[in-house]
Amino acid sequence: MHKNHAVQQSPEKTAKRAPLHAWNRDAGLWLLLLVITFTAYQPVLNGQLLWDDDAHITKPELRSLHGLARIWTEPGATQQYYPLVHSVFWIAHHVWGDSTLGYHLLNILLHLLSVLLLVRILLYLGVPGGAAWLAGAIFALHPVQVESVAWMTELKNTLSGVFFFAAALVYLKFDRERTRKYYAIAHVLFVLGLLSKSAIATLPVSLLAVFWWKRGKLQWKRDAVPLLPFFVLGIASGLFTAWMEHHVYGAEGNEFSFTIIERCLIAGRAIWFYLGKIVWPINLIFIYPRWNVNQMIPWQYLFPVATLVLAGFLWAVRNRSRAPLAAFLCFTATLFPILGFFNVYPFRFSFVTDHFQYLALIGPIAFAAAGMESAFGFINQNFRWFFKPAIYGILLLTLGVLTWKQCGMYTDIETLYRTTIRKNPSCWMARHNLGNILTKTGQIDEAIFQYQKTVEIKPDNLEARNNLGNLLRLIGRTEEAMSHYRKAIETNPNLAETYNNLGIALAQTGRIDEAVAQYKRALQIKPDKISTLNNLAGAYMQKGQPAEAIPLLQKAVALAKSSGNETQARGLAENLEKIYQANQSSPAKQK
Repeated sequence: MHKNHAVQQSPEKTAKRAPLHAWNRDAGLWLLLLVITFTAYQPVLNGQLLWDDDAHITKPELRSLHGLARIWTEPGATQQYYPLVHSVFWIAHHVWGDSTLGYHLLNILLHLLSVLLLVRILLYLGVPGGAAWLAGAIFALHPVQVESVAWMTELKNTLSGVFFFAAALVYLKFDRERTRKYYAIAHVLFVLGLLSKSAIATLPVSLLAVFWWKRGKLQWKRDAVPLLPFFVLGIASGLFTAWMEHHVYGAEGNEFSFTIIERCLIAGRAIWFYLGKIVWPINLIFIYPRWNVNQMIPWQYLFPVATLVLAGFLWAVRNRSRAPLAAFLCFTATLFPILGFFNVYPFRFSFVTDHFQYLALIGPIAFAAAGMESAFGFINQNFRWFFKPAIYGILLLTLGVLTWKQCGMYTDIETLYRTTIRKNPSCWMARHNLGNILTKTGQIDEAIFQYQKTVEIKPDNLEARNNLGNLLRLIGRTEEAMSHYRKAIETNPNLAETYNNLGIALAQTGRIDEAVAQYKRALQIKPDKISTLNNLAGAYMQKGQPAEAIPLLQKAVALAKSSGNETQARGLAENLEKIYQANQSSPAKQK
């Protein structure tokens, strides 16, 4: 009896040792995941500004405290009205300035924090530890996440993701303990997430799916009523974002004109597209080809029909396992805001993009990880110790290598556009923007080629036509340049800049009267355009009409001074002085 008592351990000691062992194990796994994630994303650490990064990194006029107030109170002051994201950009710029390394490190760290929170949520829900950590590792290393983590602009995703997971974890604790503290904290975290990106508005739907998975049925008072404020906040935020996308960010016009049937076709196809990229993440592109959606084409109905069939099948087998349907519901609910039922600006280029499914990935990978962990339970213990870590290791190594390769596309803007064009030759946006880059670096012939391809693919891209005309005029192909200017004006007769450019081309060919007419049309649209005032004044001087030129230059000088451009103002003033001198009416001589 005394011998048995000597070897017996007290419950207190056992309770203390078990958590310490678990903590050590989890800390080791977390450290390993941190190392392999940073290794996978190493190529982007010194990445340069991409597409619209310069519009998200705080602009000079917003870098003061007054600018910070504008970020919160003035929708339209920033690229999108996500004030918490732009406040983080504001702080970041004051900490490390224009260094891109800081932004990349921030995105990776936020991504890793989301991974840790995801693992905690899965463990809290009773998912086996191996499956929870495997799901977290897949979320960290899956190549479709590269666009969100490597692109500085998508701080929206990584920051809102942290609040999404944090709000979910705290709400799950509230659901278990029913304390006001957790309920209030969950609300605060959810609001902070919405202020980072309104796409997390679908969180309450995912929570209901989780509750149904765990309990088998939902109760109105217990499950739905506490989530009603979350639904109200989410819907209000989503509607405001949809309004901003339409009225401020330009998500309108023929490119967004779809019937409800066509929107269902887009949604059905998008669901299968995203599922396919999760299972087989090959040939990922920054901008995917934009589908030709037509409700008169029968095969396009296969996608929404297949989605309904899949949902029906998962519902039919719910008595055997609710997990597949719950995962599918979380996946589709999280994707819902960007499935095509609401207009978002990126639909101009493509109906799908990798960063749209940053959080939607959770449902499928959690289900897959749990399924893999369960499958290893059927393998003999003598073999399991080898096969399980080997298969998991091969899977994560493959994902890590694919992510590392994918990161190479996001190192600089020219690489991003050239890679996109190689994989998607019909991407007019990439061609147009590459043309802009090539113009700045003096590669005129290739820039012309890219602009020509742009207007071939998208004839109504008026900016590309204008840019193409400018380059053709620059190399002496003036008649070709004028034809592009005129085509642009035929499409939209309110293009002040294009009238101005057409006037320049006409003046170069000696057709001064026609040039004057074009400059006047430009000024009718934009009366305070300094360059046009100067050009019209120059044309009048060529016609020998200084009296008409002088008031134009005087106005241009005043506008340049009021805008704070002293260099431009001095140049215009010198031109004005030359006219005075040429006409023996300089103010200095009069004195």
